[in-house]
Amino acid sequence: MHLDVLDLRKFYYRSALGRAAQKVIRDELTTLWPEAKGQMVVGFGFAVPLLRPYLKDARRVIGLMPGPQGVMPWPPEGANHSVLCEDTLWPLETGHVDKLILLHGLETTEHPSALLDEAWRVLGPGGRAVFIVPNRAGLWSRSDATPFGYGRPYSLGQLEAQLRKHQFVTERTLSTLYQPPSTNRIWRRSASLLEKIGHSMPVIVAGGVLMVEVSKQMAAPTRPGLGEAVKRPLRALEEITKPKPKPETA
Repeated sequence: MHLDVLDLRKFYYRSALGRAAQKVIRDELTTLWPEAKGQMVVGFGFAVPLLRPYLKDARRVIGLMPGPQGVMPWPPEGANHSVLCEDTLWPLETGHVDKLILLHGLETTEHPSALLDEAWRVLGPGGRAVFIVPNRAGLWSRSDATPFGYGRPYSLGQLEAQLRKHQFVTERTLSTLYQPPSTNRIWRRSASLLEKIGHSMPVIVAGGVLMVEVSKQMAAPTRPGLGEAVKRPLRALEEITKPKPKPETA
């Protein structure tokens, strides 16, 4: 079930823990995608905290927010870029999105399969998507003090398998948010150090969030020609398969 947009806004914009999580995830995203000049960038769920770096150069930026979650105007300044929509019916043309970001969308929807189908539909040829979900092995999915403690957490294998079933090809994977989901000042002060340690020892320390970058797998085109010709009967053999009776002689 989707979280309420007011709770998400409060976490990401009005709490120290939420602002720290926003910065860590956004820094990882901009490392994957440093720019989006002339491209169409779309976020689904509550991805707007990650979209700001692309507002300047992207051709178009849209923040899709699911109906059960609710919507808020974004950004607070300037023209609004957020849209209320259904989980599985996005107001976007097929194959027009260059970059797609899902945060608090896949793990909270009641229709994950249909949601992935919709993500595949809107993504254009050569486009990329990043799915950001709670890591079931991390601390963040075990605490309901943050939005990552709600919905279905994933292991990397589970997420990749589900994406593969919907014709997505995994390009890169990473985990982040190695700092604990705590508001304790000691942990807050050491957050940067913990992130560095976690990235250097990912086998020992599990990050709270998984990020998987995928591309859209296109089905092989159906080629006319030999395959179609074989399906049609050969007229040269009709006389053999259906011989005509010889005329009777008087």
